[in-house]
Amino acid sequence: MTDVSELDALPADRAGEMFSACCGSARWVERMVALRPFGSRGAVCGAADEIWWSLSANDWREAFAHHPRIGAKMEPNSQSNQARVWAAGEQSEVSHAPDDVRHQLAVANQEYERRFGYIYIVCATGKSAAEMLTLARNRLDNAPEVELRIAAEEQRKITRLRLAKLLDENGKGDAP
Repeated sequence: MTDVSELDALPADRAGEMFSACCGSARWVERMVALRPFGSRGAVCGAADEIWWSLSANDWREAFAHHPRIGAKMEPNSQSNQARVWAAGEQSEVSHAPDDVRHQLAVANQEYERRFGYIYIVCATGKSAAEMLTLARNRLDNAPEVELRIAAEEQRKITRLRLAKLLDENGKGDAP
């Protein structure tokens, strides 16, 4: 996909598939599909953010659940092939990390899930495994309501990056 006009013209079910690769919240996807036509990249991104921040905490958690744990493979049926490809690329630095860092990251993931009830979500693009580990450990000290907003902001960044990839002919996208 390279053009907003193409996205605007898609049948609703196909547009929904494309949006769901960007964000796993069904309500977010429904609203994005319903708001078309956008007419510009700026309108797509503005709507994405506005809808995201209008959603409930349960909608946010639904989106989080569509991501693999940092350093883990995504379950085959959890989201589209495109989302799996993007997630693997976003987390690619973890595969180059030393075994002890990957192990510590797995432990931090488990601690985070026990504490907050959802996976540790971070916009991994451009971050090393050691950076993500440090962030996870630091975020474990947050109050649950504070951490939920931080996790939601990380999801928003991921969604924006994926929207940029969706709309970019080179598949690289722009910064969140």
